[in-house]
Amino acid sequence: MSIPVSLEKLRAEAERFGATPYLLTVGDDGRPHSVSVSATWEDGALVAKAGKRTAANAAARRLISLLWAPREAGGYSLIIDGEAAVRGAGEDARVIVRPTRGVLHRPAATPADAPDGCSADCVPLLR
Repeated sequence: MSIPVSLEKLRAEAERFGATPYLLTVGDDGRPHSVSVSATWEDGALVAKAGKRTAANAAARRLISLLWAPREAGGYSLIIDGEAAVRGAGEDARVIVRPTRGVLHRPAATPADAPDGCSADCVPLLR
């Protein structure tokens, strides 16, 4: 069963993971583009400095994700999906991400640990 939680709890979880997630966008050719960024919270959104390609991808295809790797072996990754907007241009470009979904994710240790129809151990944070 999924239990939605507040944006404040999602923010607290993101802060626990640290300020350097990967920002995932999609290019014109459909290929994923991932870069490590430094993200800060501003007015309920995550803001990260963006290079030319990342900013162009986020402007053209606004559905993006942020991914924090597990902090320890066997631990959860944090994934935040959101809608992006781009502020500024060139070296001043920033991607602003308004979260729409958040989940702690890791592979299930055994099939019995995973919910029906899923092969992972997930904890929804925001839906």
